[in-house]
Amino acid sequence: MAVTEITIDTLPVLFESVAREFEEKKELLCEMDARMGDGDLGLTMSKGYGALPQLIRDQTDPSNIGKTLMKAGMKMSGVVPSTMGTLMSSGIMSGGKALNGKTAIGAPEMAVFLIAFAEGLQKRGKCQPGDRTIYDAMKPAGDRAKEKAEAGGSLGDVISAALDGANAGVAATKEMVPKYGKAAVFAAKAKGTEDQGAVAGRCLIEGLARYILA
Repeated sequence: MAVTEITIDTLPVLFESVAREFEEKKELLCEMDARMGDGDLGLTMSKGYGALPQLIRDQTDPSNIGKTLMKAGMKMSGVVPSTMGTLMSSGIMSGGKALNGKTAIGAPEMAVFLIAFAEGLQKRGKCQPGDRTIYDAMKPAGDRAKEKAEAGGSLGDVISAALDGANAGVAATKEMVPKYGKAAVFAAKAKGTEDQGAVAGRCLIEGLARYILA
């Protein structure tokens, strides 16, 4: 039966599911990144999200799930002090800030978290839709989640909608030209391929869905 809400006690378990997703996709992400960048994307994601569940436990505020995420995200930034690590940490902190004062994450709160996560990425990375970045997966994921939540969908419905949005976003990056970092140097090779950052964003949603829909 699908999970109906995430409590402060199950929050670390939720992100353990995300950590497993990134551990399983570590080699794939590294291989994709090696063609367009430094080749360490999978290592960064698995290390950062591998540490996050314990950081959440260490920073737990029993009455405030948002504050817990904010503090854990801040600590996460020190674990993976790279460009993508900073973006991920910023997303977690932004999502946590949007949930400040909440004691659980249901369907509306998950949508709020994903929208704010994407906004955190945009603010920190100065990226826009179509720039071929992780934002191109997370923005549609958040938008679809919000639509489903506003229509009265369950937590499972919301995360399924988010995954649909992320999948669409990843597919769209095949037609985009990279503008940032080393990927911009290999812009000609990008045509027809999925952006590795967007794929990493989808992995995050897949990890959340893996727990919620289990």
